[in-house]
Amino acid sequence: MSQTRHDRHLYRAVWRWHFYAGLFVAPLLLILAITGSIYLFNDEIEDALHAPLHFAPQRQADLPLSRLLAAAQAAHPGEVTRIDLPSDPHRTAQVFVTPRQGEPLRVFVDPGSARVHGAFVYTRTLVGFADTMHGSLMLGRFGDAIVELAACWALLLIATGAYLWWPREHGWRQALWPRWRERGRPFWRSLHSSIGAWTAMLIVFLIVTGLPWAGVWGDLLRAGTQQLGIGYPSEHRHHAAATAPKAVTVAQAIGEAPWTMRDAPMPASEHAHHHAAANDAPARDIGIDAVARVLAAHGLRGDYRLSLPRGEDGVYTAVVYPNRPQGQRTVHVDRYSARIAGDTGFADYGWAAKAVELGVQLHMGNYFGRVNQIVMLLTCLGVVALCCSGAWMWWRRRPRGRLGAPSLPSKMRLRTIALITLGCGVLFPLLGASLLLVFVLDRIVLSRLPRLAAIVR
Repeated sequence: MSQTRHDRHLYRAVWRWHFYAGLFVAPLLLILAITGSIYLFNDEIEDALHAPLHFAPQRQADLPLSRLLAAAQAAHPGEVTRIDLPSDPHRTAQVFVTPRQGEPLRVFVDPGSARVHGAFVYTRTLVGFADTMHGSLMLGRFGDAIVELAACWALLLIATGAYLWWPREHGWRQALWPRWRERGRPFWRSLHSSIGAWTAMLIVFLIVTGLPWAGVWGDLLRAGTQQLGIGYPSEHRHHAAATAPKAVTVAQAIGEAPWTMRDAPMPASEHAHHHAAANDAPARDIGIDAVARVLAAHGLRGDYRLSLPRGEDGVYTAVVYPNRPQGQRTVHVDRYSARIAGDTGFADYGWAAKAVELGVQLHMGNYFGRVNQIVMLLTCLGVVALCCSGAWMWWRRRPRGRLGAPSLPSKMRLRTIALITLGCGVLFPLLGASLLLVFVLDRIVLSRLPRLAAIVR
């Protein structure tokens, strides 16, 4: 086979894969781009839509935390699981309450007067909806897997798109700018390719920095970095209770946690019966006000999330999660003895965990403030433009009543397919498995079902 013919067949094969990737990914990428754009400005949107809940008169001093919890429970009976303390004296505290019936509530309480400003169900707000939809399509773990699969296929979409875009006959200027004087398909194709050229690396950055939160790839990455000693610090693993057959993780105990700390073993308070044996009296919880004093003595005086203990051996857990990860800190306090049961900060993380935490904050538009938000927003808008222009070109090109997939090239070597699938499978397991499935459907199933093949092609 001549080199020209080989290149032509390769181009057709790449175009076909680009088509399949776009067909699957485009609707999901559109959802992720829109919800991501909303969440980039989550604080601004929340303050605009729920200002009476978030803002309070400036206060001279804060009331004890127990007063805030009591006020929240009086207004909305249920179990208090967490309180988020503000750093701004003009803002309210958020108390997380799980009512006896209904969905969990976030109750907003003035730290200076204990006045309850109101409450809402987070997932029923615009930001909460965008947050949940962006992470799992509101479908739980199944939706999380779909989002991860879409992100991996988006990487394939970008790689194949870059191959199709690469200037061969025309210069770089025509490759980087739309052909404004063209009409119809040539214009849309130049617009699509030029937007992709300018945004591809930023889109890859968004995907790579978002994947650590995915269920399969994120868990594998966290486990791998821990095994290599470049993730969660191994010297802090003494936190887990020695008698526990399988320690509860921080994520299981408190829900939201820094990425690095999610699989860290949760420390345990000394059991009440241990204290009883030693002191002939049942142990008593020191209370949230004493915990606040302990945290203040260790440098935490506000702007942290404080999760309450679960179970008799649970601990109080304070998490500092600022826009810049260098200030991250997770502190556990024994509920009976007031001792610090664990204290892990950004400086304790391995270099890989630090890189992930930095990437997460850049991904969310937090690290560099407004500039960071605008750059990520432009990237999301680029994704929207690529999805819409690609869908429009396909719709105009496809034959009536058919999918219109690019024609099947001559058979590529099985070795080539195997190497590509193996490489993708090693880096991204869900992508490798789905590539194998698509190859089987495309090469084997369609060849045995001519009617279906006619619709697809």
